[in-house]
Amino acid sequence: MVQDIIKEADELQSRLQEIRGHLDLAARQQRLRELEAQVANPTLWDDPTSAHAVLQELSALKGSLEPWLAVEKQLRDVRELAELAAAEGDGDGVEADLRADLDAARQELERLELTTLLSGPHDASNAILEINAGAGGTEACDWADMLLRMYLRWAEGRGYQAEVADRLPGDVAGIKNAVVMIRGRYAYGYLKGESGVHRLVRISPFDANKRRHTSFASVSVLPEIQEADIELNPDDIRIETFRASSAGGQHMQKNETAVRLIHVPTGIVVQCQNERSQQQNRAVAMRVLMARLYERQQQERLAKVQELRGETRAIEWGNQIRSYVFQPYTLVKDHRTGVEVGNVPAVMDGEIDEFLYGYLKWAAGGGN
Repeated sequence: MVQDIIKEADELQSRLQEIRGHLDLAARQQRLRELEAQVANPTLWDDPTSAHAVLQELSALKGSLEPWLAVEKQLRDVRELAELAAAEGDGDGVEADLRADLDAARQELERLELTTLLSGPHDASNAILEINAGAGGTEACDWADMLLRMYLRWAEGRGYQAEVADRLPGDVAGIKNAVVMIRGRYAYGYLKGESGVHRLVRISPFDANKRRHTSFASVSVLPEIQEADIELNPDDIRIETFRASSAGGQHMQKNETAVRLIHVPTGIVVQCQNERSQQQNRAVAMRVLMARLYERQQQERLAKVQELRGETRAIEWGNQIRSYVFQPYTLVKDHRTGVEVGNVPAVMDGEIDEFLYGYLKWAAGGGN
């Protein structure tokens, strides 16, 4: 029905306006008008160097704005034509054409969203997700396990392949640590904002007195790095093997399929024991090691830049990014973006796209 097309066009326009705000497209349009006025001024070429700079900025600005303005016009045209058809009672005659135009506008908007929000150098990469239980014993381990399930369910819903590469069970319940390989285009781009500390507030099922407890778990998300992206000297890696069924330590039995890699210069340790063969575990562990080395390399570069700028930034574990409150009320809130969802069971079942997109839009707007 034409009314459905009007409603969908309104929803897409609202989506577009939200992105416009995050990207500050209005300010860019104002700057474009200023540059066009400068180009129209006959005195511009009195200074050829300045003129070339103005033309270069104008060209780049037009290139970045035109796709957004085009899809905005396309949505506006579809809505106006749909309203006209509805008023004249001619909806059936034009519905198919309007639907095709609306679908084309939706696809273009999604393409622009993707290229704008997921434009980082490694956003299209697979993701390596690590979860660590915080202080709090069994409560924290159970919370880490709940987060693991949440991300596995999200990956499944996205059609991504998720594989638990390593998992250290808790002493009573849950997990102390888990490493998950999530394979699929833009897996890292979507998940990169999940890095940080996740806080749970609930009535503990492990407390006989049914008191409210607060638990923490940290999440780290890294892109899977190609070997060409980082230099790795094989002599710097010490390889240990142990039985997958054991908690660790070296064994000489034939079934020692688990692998531990130690990067001697940095002290970074990675292990994998969930694959069937030692060779497979070693390959997975190597991918995780390269990702961690790449992360360390990027952090060192950032530290140097901040030192040159005279900036200081506290690096501490308590960087809480999101709270999941089960009692006395139900709410999941991202403390960076302000995104809130009251349906806690749905979130814990993997419905976290609202938080993921909220972060991407927030980051695209410079964290404002």
